[in-house]
Amino acid sequence: MKILFTGGGSGGHFYPILSIAEEIQKLSKEYRLLQPQLYYVSDTPYNAALLFDNNIIFRKNSAGKKRLYSSSKNFLDFFKTGWGILTALWTVFSIYPDVVFSKGGYASFPVLIAARVFRIPIIIHESDTVPGRVNKFAGKFAQRIAVSFEDAGKFFPQEKVQVTGNPVRKEITEPLTDGAHEFLKLNQDIPTILVLGGSLGAQMINNIIVDTLPQLVEKYQIIHQTGKNNFADITSRADAILFNNRYNSRYKAFDYLNELSMRMAAGASSLVVSRAGSAIFEIASWGLPSILIPITESHGDHQRKNAYAYARNKACIVLEESNVTTHILMSEIDRLLSNEQEKTNMGNAAKAFFKADAAQLIAKEIISIAMKHEI
Repeated sequence: MKILFTGGGSGGHFYPILSIAEEIQKLSKEYRLLQPQLYYVSDTPYNAALLFDNNIIFRKNSAGKKRLYSSSKNFLDFFKTGWGILTALWTVFSIYPDVVFSKGGYASFPVLIAARVFRIPIIIHESDTVPGRVNKFAGKFAQRIAVSFEDAGKFFPQEKVQVTGNPVRKEITEPLTDGAHEFLKLNQDIPTILVLGGSLGAQMINNIIVDTLPQLVEKYQIIHQTGKNNFADITSRADAILFNNRYNSRYKAFDYLNELSMRMAAGASSLVVSRAGSAIFEIASWGLPSILIPITESHGDHQRKNAYAYARNKACIVLEESNVTTHILMSEIDRLLSNEQEKTNMGNAAKAFFKADAAQLIAKEIISIAMKHEI
């Protein structure tokens, strides 16, 4: 049984694929099937070590982006995409998988074209309330379509759609409380806020947090994932702002939180401040209240729609990027962390929103289709 995964080069695409791959391997053992051969085809491995650890073979394939703004890169990437389709035809033919699973994104487009040419069954998954362009395109010929938000289902043929939720690695869904404060050098008696902007960081969130630091550290501890590209700038600014502040040790900046650090951070925190991408599902799995600040200019305005879809479940507060000031952010944090009942209600709503079996549901469908194709 051969299964080919594909998706754009971001954590929002990569980590759900990883969690599904883990479930496929687990289910294959339970069903006493032969060890599946798993492949990941994209323009970048994203995390080669994790692919190796999970016995997933990486095959590089060229792909070009189609930007929504005017750029000379669009012209160059047109040819890059064309070349990517040609190379994908060879790559997919050489593997000839029993099923292709796509998370969408520009890097998946050439692979999906190749799978379509060879009539290989395709399953896609959409994480957002508004599908990306590649998933909208692939939804026309995909055999099955999994969605994280019910709202996304209306963009696809209804008979193909299943609301599965978003796959999250099981390790990440289990916050660690024992030893978390010692590990992160935090005081157990002071509430902790976890600030996330994705693995690359979110400049707007980084800026508002740094600007609010003098007020924040008076009452709270901050675990701040800045993103690798922003770490040096943010930490230097934070050092300057908190210079001679007696509470400067309450601010903990990290360029990236690995699996263990993330679980510790989730276990030690009382509140999360984040963008409104795939991080929503990790936050929901932790059962933590959150303040979401969605990107204003996202494709189809999907981050705002994600945030408000989540807020309808009473699991978060949404702050519009254009309206956020240090005063508003501080006021909302104070209000939430001083109201135990609301904090508990939001945490329970977050847990209720999370679908823990998302990866398993998708893995079962992939195996079922792969076995039919194999026969």
